[in-house]
Amino acid sequence: MAAEVFRGPHVPKYCMHSQIQYFGACGPQNININNAYSLISLLKPYKMILQILSLHQVSPAAERLRYILNEEDDMPTPTLFTEMDTLQREGDELEWKESARWVKFEEKVEEGGERWSKPHVSTLSLHSLFELRTCLQTGTVLLDLEGYSLPQIVGEIQIEEGMISPELREKITFVLLRKHRHQTKKPIHRSLADIGKSSSSTSECPVLKCSSSCKKKRLHYGNSIPSRMRVHWPTTNSRSMNDIADTPSTDQLKNKFMKKIPRDAEASNVLVGEVDFLNKPFVAFVRLAQATTLGGLTEVPVPTRFLFILLGPQGKAKSYNEIGRAIATLMVDDLFSDVAYKARDREDLIAGIDEFLDEVIVLPPGEWDPKIRIEPPKKVTSADKRKSVFSLNELGQMNGTAGGGGGLAQDEEMPQQHDFCGGLYLDIKRKLPWLPSDIYEGFHIQSISAVLFIYLGCITNAITFGGLLGDATDNYQGVMESFLGTALAGTVFCLFSGQPLIILSSTGPILIFEKLLFEFSKNNDIDYMELRLWIGIHSCLQCFILVATDASYIIKYMTRFTEEGFSSLISFIFISDAIKKMVGSFKYYPIDTDFKPDYVTTYKCECLAPDPSEFTPWLREIQGHCQSLDWSQLSKKECVKYGGSLVGKSCKYVPDLALMSFILFFGTYSMTVSLKKFKFSRYFPTKLRKLISDFSIFMSIMTFVGLDMLLGLKTPKLIVPTEFKPTRPGRGWLVMPFGKNPWWVYVASFVPALLVTILIFMDQQISAVIVNRKENKLKKGCGYHLDLLWVGVLMAACSFMGLPWYVAATVISIAHIDSLKMESESSAPGEQPQFLGVREQRMTGILVFALTGVSIFLAPVLKFIPMPVLYGVFLYMGVASLSGIQFWDRIKLCMMPSKHQPDFSYLRHVPLRKVHLFTLVQIICLAVLWILKSTFLAIIFPVMILGLMVVRKMLDMVFSQHDLAWLDDLLPEKEKKKKEDAKKKGKEKDKKKPKADDSEEEVRNLSFCCPLQE
Repeated sequence: MAAEVFRGPHVPKYCMHSQIQYFGACGPQNININNAYSLISLLKPYKMILQILSLHQVSPAAERLRYILNEEDDMPTPTLFTEMDTLQREGDELEWKESARWVKFEEKVEEGGERWSKPHVSTLSLHSLFELRTCLQTGTVLLDLEGYSLPQIVGEIQIEEGMISPELREKITFVLLRKHRHQTKKPIHRSLADIGKSSSSTSECPVLKCSSSCKKKRLHYGNSIPSRMRVHWPTTNSRSMNDIADTPSTDQLKNKFMKKIPRDAEASNVLVGEVDFLNKPFVAFVRLAQATTLGGLTEVPVPTRFLFILLGPQGKAKSYNEIGRAIATLMVDDLFSDVAYKARDREDLIAGIDEFLDEVIVLPPGEWDPKIRIEPPKKVTSADKRKSVFSLNELGQMNGTAGGGGGLAQDEEMPQQHDFCGGLYLDIKRKLPWLPSDIYEGFHIQSISAVLFIYLGCITNAITFGGLLGDATDNYQGVMESFLGTALAGTVFCLFSGQPLIILSSTGPILIFEKLLFEFSKNNDIDYMELRLWIGIHSCLQCFILVATDASYIIKYMTRFTEEGFSSLISFIFISDAIKKMVGSFKYYPIDTDFKPDYVTTYKCECLAPDPSEFTPWLREIQGHCQSLDWSQLSKKECVKYGGSLVGKSCKYVPDLALMSFILFFGTYSMTVSLKKFKFSRYFPTKLRKLISDFSIFMSIMTFVGLDMLLGLKTPKLIVPTEFKPTRPGRGWLVMPFGKNPWWVYVASFVPALLVTILIFMDQQISAVIVNRKENKLKKGCGYHLDLLWVGVLMAACSFMGLPWYVAATVISIAHIDSLKMESESSAPGEQPQFLGVREQRMTGILVFALTGVSIFLAPVLKFIPMPVLYGVFLYMGVASLSGIQFWDRIKLCMMPSKHQPDFSYLRHVPLRKVHLFTLVQIICLAVLWILKSTFLAIIFPVMILGLMVVRKMLDMVFSQHDLAWLDDLLPEKEKKKKEDAKKKGKEKDKKKPKADDSEEEVRNLSFCCPLQE
């Protein structure tokens, strides 16, 4: 075959309109070689050069779809449930049998016919897609048909076809109105009913409702067909041609599969089969004007919107089946379903198939087994990009723009600079309409698990911090003050704050500040509580100034680099503290490594009476009583009480406690992790798996508390105050502002208050930024200014009551969000539940802190909780908060060979050496923060957070903006943003302008091959 190459404007017109005739299951097809997708079918006979694929920028199909999909329509496209039924013969009887179904992925009826296959990605042959295209070109297409029943719809199709003889029309109608047998979980369900029907059908007409006269008037297609393939067709004298129920059956209404289908879903039915009375295929594609329930046509009672019918001559059943699978797969494709709903004529549907072919990826037949079922991906790419004009026109992103980075896009929720108190006003205006929903949305079973989880974390933190604070301040503030302050500050904040998902707690820098302040007061004869009150008042006023001047605007410069450095540090602190406390129990209850079983007879502990010469005055008073004591029978506590001495190798040995504490600690952590992932397992129904996952922490705690009670070992338990009174005797619940310190202290306290304000501001706002991340899909907005206002108010209130100061706790807040995440309930088979967002409400926080306040009265119950169990909860909080942090993922990349590294988006656009360099800078910054945290310099910790922002600014000189856009967020630059916005608006205006004859302009500039006839 000769071929000639033409370039530039010398392309002859006959090449521009050259066509090839292609023969398929649905008849001949004329393929225009100007369509890039059709070149695939021409490869075998013509061996054409494929440069045209890269030269064509705007295909006719894309141009057509641009106008279809850009039409303004407020109604979203419903989800489509697609069912494919194939025509089957049972003796002389015909019936439609369900063979496959789609919601998003394909499920087939297994060969045994007793169960559904696992959901899998549909694999289609390219041949079937081209044949489907031909079917739609040559068959009947009815759009927006007014249909109310299947017989009426079939009649309309027959009228539209027109070329069919009355005899064939009657037979086609008869076939299409046969009963539909749907796949059920219990195949025996059909046995009794169908056995009776099949046995009676041997003496009656195939149509169950026919009269006995049918037997005398059967129509035979021809004697050449084998008797086993013959089907007898009734005449019009039959009572009824319809064998389909007009209303859904009881089995359809009770079908549990409805839980997997969204409420507003509609159905598309695909009917394919071979018959013995047709010489050429009968094809029809119908879109109803309104979705209509067509009785027993569909497995589930979902109204039908689309019908695709393919009946053809015998011998091509496999080809018909593949065409049916092709149209069914297209109907559940997000883009094609939009096209099917909005198509105005046949050509729009053809354009939809052409676009689908443009996106199809061909797998070489020799390099994979077509019988393998591809598992559904864990994360399905959104179809929004395919629906965009750029994608349809095959225009990629410009070099240097990263789709995954934060870019320069302004976030509406980020604080902006306004007039005096403008930011606070907008926060109140934004949050006020959501106040009722913040209450009633909290009444959900998921909230119970979240309350129990966060409550145990809060009381453990309150006890730990209260104990350390009591040691640092000589019990001016202790566990009781910590409990009361946590309850008061947390409840008020959750009631009135801008972001109630934030959990308030005391932090390490505040503890160090309190310790230094107490030592300064003690050394300079200044009353500690009064000085602390004035520092709290000044800090409150400074917070008010920051709120009024919209100082929260500074957090726009806190990019992912700063956020991840701060959150990683807090997470590692939680992890290290949990491990340290666990190791401490080994020191308190050491393991006896010198124990030797052979010398067990020598292990003993005796109580010896004290030497009379060493009697203390107290012992002399009870000397007479001591002389009558049998020292060998005293317990360990009594021996120590009366001044005796314990002698023996086993006196300091407490058996099993160290090991048991470790079992409780690690068991709680590992069981929580396992149960949290249980919702992704294959066991039990979906709702039960989700319930177990939601209550994983509570179940783990109860399991190991029960184990500890069962063994009865004296493991360290949770100690809660039992009396409502200040820890230090002699101090009241109110601190007076005057009378104990000189007047200049009231003014000079402004200086340390400034340091506290910086500490509070940075800690609060960084935690708020992490909570309000876009990844959490919060819908009710944030309130940076309102949050800071209430933190300042609570500082003053806690100072007057002598309670600790509170600020946002990063790790506990992240755990709070994680426990309230919502996922889609009706996910398609094989599809992972979609993350919908977080249950934003105020009730969980309010209940957590209310329970903390009444924990004094719960002491008889809380005393049974072992401390190692709570250390395990702390460990889980720290580890769980690291998930989803890109910094942690990049640290793990350093230990992976390149071929085993995950397919992260930034690895596709940034060289690996630069990724490792960026990670190394973050590790160094984290190490510096860790060292500062471990010394008395921890008080300047907030200043070091500002230092991270400076380091991030310096990275602009080392990394390109393209690399930073993928690894981090770009810093806001006003002038650059304005220029880019102007460019974008200019491009959009240019795109809206009509272009003159694009196809002719492209042909002038293209070079391609034109096949010539010999």
